[in-house]
Amino acid sequence: MSHTADDILSLVNDAKAIELLTKLVAIPGKSGQEQATATQIETMLKTAGVPASAITYDDAHKKSQYGGQCGNLIVKLPGTLKGPRRMLMAHIDTVPLCVGCEPEVRGEYLVSRRSDTALGGDDRGGAAVVLYTALTLLKHKLPHPPLTLFWPVQEEVGLVGSRNVTASKLGGPKLCFNWDGGDASGMTIGATGADDLSIRIKGLASHAGVHPEHGVSAIVIAAKAIQSLDENGWHGLVIKGRKSGTSNIGIVNGGDATNVVLDHLSLRGEARSHDPEFRARIVREFERAFLLAAKSTMNSAKVKGQVEFTATMKYESFRLPDDSPVIAAADNAIQRVGLSPVTKISNGGLDANWLTALGFPTVTLGCGQEEIHTVKERLHLPSYLKAVRIGLLLATGH
Repeated sequence: MSHTADDILSLVNDAKAIELLTKLVAIPGKSGQEQATATQIETMLKTAGVPASAITYDDAHKKSQYGGQCGNLIVKLPGTLKGPRRMLMAHIDTVPLCVGCEPEVRGEYLVSRRSDTALGGDDRGGAAVVLYTALTLLKHKLPHPPLTLFWPVQEEVGLVGSRNVTASKLGGPKLCFNWDGGDASGMTIGATGADDLSIRIKGLASHAGVHPEHGVSAIVIAAKAIQSLDENGWHGLVIKGRKSGTSNIGIVNGGDATNVVLDHLSLRGEARSHDPEFRARIVREFERAFLLAAKSTMNSAKVKGQVEFTATMKYESFRLPDDSPVIAAADNAIQRVGLSPVTKISNGGLDANWLTALGFPTVTLGCGQEEIHTVKERLHLPSYLKAVRIGLLLATGH
């Protein structure tokens, strides 16, 4: 039996889709603690008829600096139609602020009943879109090309799951769709790259009340470096001619007593830009500023401070070509549900950064998340229901 797009869209049960969303949102699962959510998804898929042999986990958590309860959840379904394999995905971890959320429907929104928690629609909304799509395919035995369902872990702490995915388990998808925030009309087809900066400053301790001149203050070195970066336009919003990016020092640790000249200080920061070469320039300017600050800071015996500077790529920038089949497919599905597609480029990192880098071109779609990572977070249910319909069209090849 053939199914038209209208036939497929008519199968969406709004109440069931919202019920599923609410169930997933209610499960605690901050980064590294995703097992309960993954188990719920796995159980529902098995109940719907997915054989255990089609469900697997990789060992991404074992490669993570944060450890974790489980790796990425991956499900592969053989196609009943010929065509390139498609992948539907959404990460299942939330930020810690979501733990304790009690979801409830208020008008057109899903919110947390508690005023001291975020909702967790980022990204349980996306996870629900992928799961509801799969359950609907199975229930109604809808024809579809080969499919991979992918629920990454630890996205919120640096795209750890997608970065460390066992790519061979994904089945070589050619068109990939990631649900992770925003309105259902949005298509994010590119995103910035980012480097993590780790800076360790070594000074020389001395008694701050008796002989402060004998010490070399690590705080003074840091202050000089940050002031120089700020004055020269390399900290914060960075614009140099036609090049642009951002940078930030966000974590500073050190010190145990007020009467000791601080001899050790560690800082963590980041640099971002869509232009890899310009991002590398920002990193070099940071390193230069800290090295010069250490060189110019000495005690009465001319002893100078030292700096250890390390830059590690968190994720590389990407931009899908405008004629990519995955963009065309997403565009068509969005239009088919009555929305006007809006193309976006993100200044934040996405699982799509790593998937695209691994050779799996990925468009990121929205499903109604608003005010994410705050206690004001809410999920727009009409947008979520549009996303569910878009998911069904993409999964069935319509």
